[in-house]
Amino acid sequence: MSKFIRSAALASLALASLALGHALAQDGPSSGAAAGAATGAVGGAIVGGPVGAVVGGAAGALVGGVVGSITDSDRTYVRGYVMQNRRPSVRLEGPLAAGAVLPQQVELYPLEGNPGLSNYRYTWVNDRAVLIDPQSRRVIYVIE
Repeated sequence: MSKFIRSAALASLALASLALGHALAQDGPSSGAAAGAATGAVGGAIVGGPVGAVVGGAAGALVGGVVGSITDSDRTYVRGYVMQNRRPSVRLEGPLAAGAVLPQQVELYPLEGNPGLSNYRYTWVNDRAVLIDPQSRRVIYVIE
């Protein structure tokens, strides 16, 4: 790896790490986007260097912004609901994490009883419950 590329990758990683620290000190939906962007940028920089940092940051901001708008009360409701309304689990290859896009053949189920969550769906993948944005089919978060 050339010195220039190595230096650029280290600089991207350093900036992303600083952004992550700042993002974690905030609260609310914008902090979710900021934390997602910073985390995505760090992961992207590690995997793909400066270009990976940009791509990872953009994807992280998208997912982080959505996750940041879901309250702790919503998370508690979602967890209880999906555990009581278990559905068949689908087997998929690769890591399951926020930002992953599910294939069209994976069935998504509505979250009933909470109007604030009517724009989301859930499903079970690899024996884990996940909250999904049905428009993009992106995993919002893995329900633990």
